[in-house]
Amino acid sequence: MSMFKRFRIDTNQLYIILISIIGCCFFILANKGEFLYYTTSQWVWLYAMLGSALILNFFTFQLPPQGNVQSMDSSIYLACIFIYGAPFALSIILFNLIIFIIYFRNISWWKHFANFSIYSLMIIGSSYIYNLTGGQIGPIQNEKLHAYIATLIVYFALNVSLLGLYFYLHYKGSLYEILKSFLKDTLLVYLSTLVLSLVLSILIVHNGIFGLALFMGVSVMLSYSYKKLFKMYNEIQEKAIKDQRTGLFNHSYFESLLDTEVKKSKTAGTPLSLAMIDIDDFKKYNDQFGHLKGDLLLGFLGKFLKDECEPAEVTASRFGGEEFTILMPGYDENKAQNFMNRLRKKLNDTYFDGVEIFPAGCLSFSAGIASYRDDIYDKAQMVDLADQALYYAKKQGKNIVHVYGSGSVKEYEIDFDEDVRDIEQQLKLFLYKDVDTFKHSKRVFRYAIDMSEVLNLDSIERRTFVLGALIHDIGKLEIPWGILNKQDKLTPEEWETVKRHVSWGKRIAETNEKHAELVPYIELHHERYDGGGYPHGFKGSQIPRLCRMLTIIDSFDAMTSERPYQKTKTYEEGIAELRRCSGTQFDPELVEIFINYMEQRIIEQQQPAAGFDS
Repeated sequence: MSMFKRFRIDTNQLYIILISIIGCCFFILANKGEFLYYTTSQWVWLYAMLGSALILNFFTFQLPPQGNVQSMDSSIYLACIFIYGAPFALSIILFNLIIFIIYFRNISWWKHFANFSIYSLMIIGSSYIYNLTGGQIGPIQNEKLHAYIATLIVYFALNVSLLGLYFYLHYKGSLYEILKSFLKDTLLVYLSTLVLSLVLSILIVHNGIFGLALFMGVSVMLSYSYKKLFKMYNEIQEKAIKDQRTGLFNHSYFESLLDTEVKKSKTAGTPLSLAMIDIDDFKKYNDQFGHLKGDLLLGFLGKFLKDECEPAEVTASRFGGEEFTILMPGYDENKAQNFMNRLRKKLNDTYFDGVEIFPAGCLSFSAGIASYRDDIYDKAQMVDLADQALYYAKKQGKNIVHVYGSGSVKEYEIDFDEDVRDIEQQLKLFLYKDVDTFKHSKRVFRYAIDMSEVLNLDSIERRTFVLGALIHDIGKLEIPWGILNKQDKLTPEEWETVKRHVSWGKRIAETNEKHAELVPYIELHHERYDGGGYPHGFKGSQIPRLCRMLTIIDSFDAMTSERPYQKTKTYEEGIAELRRCSGTQFDPELVEIFINYMEQRIIEQQQPAAGFDS
């Protein structure tokens, strides 16, 4: 790793040296020491243009949203090319370099030379194109508009390519993305630069020094206005993403940031943890002291979280009410738990007026932590897992940090039988609409119970997997009776209706908080391992592992269960079909696990080779 880093630094240095040598050589060839032979009038204009360039370089500004630093000094150099020629513009660049080296000694000398070389190449290249396209030195000519535009394009292209290549070598990102970002950020500025350079040229030709002074006045005011605009933009953006009561980021910003960080973790494989925080007994404090005092407590906690989270490079946000979130990129669950426990203990030891009324006699919070896993395909899942972990923390007596999946079996047995009865009650609606779907759901449910033991799932995974298997076809309740029970081949329109059952099922499940965690099994059980499924076309590990197993179970039971007017496969035929579709429709590893289970089951039960319905 150190060798690679050394190589990267050497590459950057080599690029800077190369650009500096090329720029200086071209400067010497193009300028030829012309300034040594200037008349007094030419020296006056050189000083005037040099001073103008320095002033505009000082009055830099930023444009929303990225805030990259810009200046209008390029309009001076382009105007010099149009009126006096490239050697004159290069003379200004040379004296500019000398002044910068003398007065900005805190900046490395090589940066000054690199900047000088890049500007020299931009001026020489654009001047060459200006002459090539018929441009003439002197007053602006309307019929030569194409030459002015070509000059700007080359000036702009050299700037973007030379700087873009440096950033590419330095940061090792995507060259295309870097160049695209440069184009997007600077295109408007350079179009404005062309207009300004033409205006300046006209003012100088017709009004001399007064025209230059007039131009500088307008340019400085514009630069100042841009500065104020950027400041105003930042203030508005700050209000849009901040919660005014606590000073933390608001819910909308948190969701956007979480989505970004989940995608980063998915792409780069880096750890990510999310903590959900709830102030213990906050309602009691509000009832005792009133909402105004309660708001002060929220503000106090917001400042506390901000002060503690910023040095740790984690982001605190207000989720809503007395709930907060802490997003921790780069933190695995152990590191996240240690951080949250230190935070919790420090808050316990921090006094706030009126905390004596709390049961523990101090400020406290309960927190639930969820860490990113490969089977998380949506930001909402992380929030749900962290929220469940918070629920378990509250259940254990408050003032506790609980990591999702870290508790004993007893902690996570949340009335499993009652959940099953609740789902079965909904599925009984199929008894009047499609009894086969009801019976199929029950069989898949029993397969899932067996497979949860084969896969050695923990109690949480077992619960969601088994309940997900039971409820996976709930969306078929929305399919019209005529389509659901049609014996003939479905039309393309009818098939599209059937496919929507996964989306309908998702909506049904989301109406009940207890079933929200089962959504992936409902929504994704028709995704294929090769990406040819629906509704999203996910492939491979994009589909959660247990959803991939549910797809196998669901398909196997559909093949081997008896239905009127349909040919039923034997277990052996079903197993053969699973193997045939292994790697395309089904996960090959999970297919073999299920097949081994089925073959063992056939041997143990000594069943004939036919489907069953129990």
